Amino acid sequence: MKKKNKKNVKSKIVIWILSLIIAGFIIYNLYIMYSNIEIINNYEAERTSFSTDYEETVENVTEKSETVEDMLEKVTKSVVGISKLTNAGGSILNNISSDELGLGTGIVVSPDGYILSNSHVTGEKYSTCYVTIDENTYKANVVWSDLNLDLSIAKVHANNLSFVEFGDSSNLKVGETVYAIGNPIGYAFRRTVTSGIISALNRTIQIDEEQGTSYISDLIQTDATINPGNSGGPLINTNGEVIGINTVKITSAEGIGFAIPINVIKPVVESYVTKGGFQEATLGIYAYDGDVAEYLNLKNKKNKGIYVSKVTVNGPSYNSDLKEGDLITSIDGTTLNTINDLRQYIYSKMPGDTVELNIVRNDKEKEIECTLGKK
Repeated sequence: MKKKNKKNVKSKIVIWILSLIIAGFIIYNLYIMYSNIEIINNYEAERTSFSTDYEETVENVTEKSETVEDMLEKVTKSVVGISKLTNAGGSILNNISSDELGLGTGIVVSPDGYILSNSHVTGEKYSTCYVTIDENTYKANVVWSDLNLDLSIAKVHANNLSFVEFGDSSNLKVGETVYAIGNPIGYAFRRTVTSGIISALNRTIQIDEEQGTSYISDLIQTDATINPGNSGGPLINTNGEVIGINTVKITSAEGIGFAIPINVIKPVVESYVTKGGFQEATLGIYAYDGDVAEYLNLKNKKNKGIYVSKVTVNGPSYNSDLKEGDLITSIDGTTLNTINDLRQYIYSKMPGDTVELNIVRNDKEKEIECTLGKK
């Protein structure tokens, strides 16, 4: 009886050990299986992530390789031809030289037909010019013009036009890549694109005409090729934003052209586009950039500011304490480094607004209040 019990105990022990072995084997295999599943899932996740990253990288590379071409194609649609003459029908004549035609360039700044260009291209305010957009020629009225700034705005009766975007000309750096677009030589070469860099900033050039000598200040200098027909066309950055309006080149040298910084005209364009008009305020003064005043021996180098060369008789500032020879260093707390800084600020104000000027007179600082008039 005892032998039988011992035998049963041994059998139970064997069975229990075998059960443990089998259970351990099962648990081990389950562990291996789930580990493999996790590895496979991680692999799939990594492969998906890599595939997505690779696709994004390829997409970015593709977009980058197409950026310049697509950008230029878009901007050139907004570049137009401007002339003081027109033929009986169709587009501006292709066989007339730009000198005979007075041909220049402009850019569309709104879908309803506001055109920005040079004053010497469109003519003075209230005059008429002709704008060619693609193959259609429109009669345009010059609604605003500043001969000293050499900028103008004309209006054509058209809709759904492609228009440009403005950049910021206050943060430009020498060496930046730029593109000039215009109609050199004649309209047969319309929308010609040239490239270069910003060669210098805040340049002042002297213009000698029959009426006398004048100065254009705060210009962007570029080596992008600018020919006479490019006047009024855009100087754009690599994002396709207009940072300047091409105006003149030095004919006695190669690779020296100039553009007017776009920021100075932004308030005027914005007013016409959003309100359909612009009330131009004025201080009633004539002023020079500091470097021009130094060149003319009107001020010394140690004093910074905009030099007041004349206060207009019976103008807005005539009865204020502002005097000829004063240096305006700031307006309402905004520092003035160039004459265009002053223009830009005044363009943002309304006739009747009062401004506070900080001036230097006889090496002493002074504050003066002036009420702006209507130009």
